[in-house]
Amino acid sequence: HGVTSSGKTLVFLKLIEKAVAAGRKALVLVPEISLTPQMIYRLKAFFGDRVAVQHSALSNTERLLQWQQIQNGGADIVVGTRSAVFAPLPDIGVIIIDEEQEHTYHSESAPRYSAHDVAKRRAAAHGALLLLASATPSTESYYAAQTGRYTLVELSERYNHMPLPEVRLVDMREELAAGNASSVSRALADEISRNLARGEQTILLLNRRGYKTVGMCTACSEVVKCDACSVPMVYHKADGRLLCHYCGKSVSPVPEMCPACGGKLKYTGFGTQRVEEELAQMFPAARVLRMDQDSTAAKDAHEKLLAKFAAHEYDIMVGTQMVAKGLDFEDVTLVGVLGIDSLLFAQGFRAYENVFSLITQVVGRSGRAKEPGFAIIQTTDPDNPVLTLAAAQDYDAFYEQEIAYRKLGLYPPFCGLCVIGFAGAKENEVARAAARFSALLGQQAAKQPDLPLRILGPTPGSIEKINDTYRYKLTVKCRNDRRFRDLVRAALALYEKEKLPSKASVVVDLHSDGDI
Repeated sequence: HGVTSSGKTLVFLKLIEKAVAAGRKALVLVPEISLTPQMIYRLKAFFGDRVAVQHSALSNTERLLQWQQIQNGGADIVVGTRSAVFAPLPDIGVIIIDEEQEHTYHSESAPRYSAHDVAKRRAAAHGALLLLASATPSTESYYAAQTGRYTLVELSERYNHMPLPEVRLVDMREELAAGNASSVSRALADEISRNLARGEQTILLLNRRGYKTVGMCTACSEVVKCDACSVPMVYHKADGRLLCHYCGKSVSPVPEMCPACGGKLKYTGFGTQRVEEELAQMFPAARVLRMDQDSTAAKDAHEKLLAKFAAHEYDIMVGTQMVAKGLDFEDVTLVGVLGIDSLLFAQGFRAYENVFSLITQVVGRSGRAKEPGFAIIQTTDPDNPVLTLAAAQDYDAFYEQEIAYRKLGLYPPFCGLCVIGFAGAKENEVARAAARFSALLGQQAAKQPDLPLRILGPTPGSIEKINDTYRYKLTVKCRNDRRFRDLVRAALALYEKEKLPSKASVVVDLHSDGDI
């Protein structure tokens, strides 16, 4: 557990070097494809061609060649995203999971697995060291370290004794009252302009793609939603269309009249495309790079765009979560966090942990070399304790607050959380199937009264309909052991026997954050 820029990567390199020198192999996992290029570059600079890569952006041929290199013993080190945990490496000496708190280590499609669990099993089988690393560990991992199940190693200072960035919270309500309706506050605009004058770079985090995020009728207040999903459509100006970020449906040209009452539609909110446009108007000489799912869709786009930013071909990078973690640019001295409030009030018991982690991580991209860093967090709730603790980079105080809440509400690490999801074309049938499964699970559990169990629901999913499919869920607080899994397996068998899968398909997720 080390503060941002404390030199965790150097520790990884030394551990890998030690493992390779002893004739053993190393496995390095990173949470996102966008972080893979930087890690590959560092490992290859150190270990040459003995590094193999595994992630979903590789073509089938590339993946096969890398896989064969690993199988034929041509690689000592494998680096990749979660699926790399299955790489056919013999005699592993060390497994490293960087940014271990990230939800991307949990597969949300079949087969549903946790890279942590697979890594633990492999480390035990090979007698290897498993190293979890983060500036903001997950509450469960830190609890395991505090209670002695893991060993805790701390790096409390930045590399070269550089100070942590100074952080300032800006109240966006005051900005609006002063007549600034822009997505960029005056304080942030001033700092960007100073940075540009000094020839230094800026990173802005905004966790929303698109141009304007919602279209609302001025007469009846109806929001323009996707007809296949129960979510608002997002206006993408570059393509001149409304787009659903869940099923991909688009509407073009962009409607101006309300489909419900014929009133006038007004588009509000802001996404990465709009911020990019505003920055171009504010700073015409600045070169702005947008990093989101739309701009990085092409093959190797992450790598190429980050290399251009590193080479100073851009002054400002604005992007979604992919710009927040793991990136290391010497000349970035300013970080701005825009539109974080929507995440503060998100569903799922990890909402606060995710916000704290995201802010700490993105603020940590600033001031990593010679010049000290500065960060501005824009919010409508500047007194929120999660934001003030993230601004202070005080993980320990945040952990104390979070672990007390988890204990009080009975959430992990004090129990396992299993979410059982149901999906089908007819809402009433899905609801009935979910209720029936709940009853079957209850009947099975009654045979084992000593088994700790709490069944909540069924309730509609947090997004009730995606791609014309209705979704319901059961949340089960449990002890995630073999007895519980056998119980769920028995209930699934009975569900199938009653031919209910034809009404609603069922998925079991033992690593969920409760949001489905």
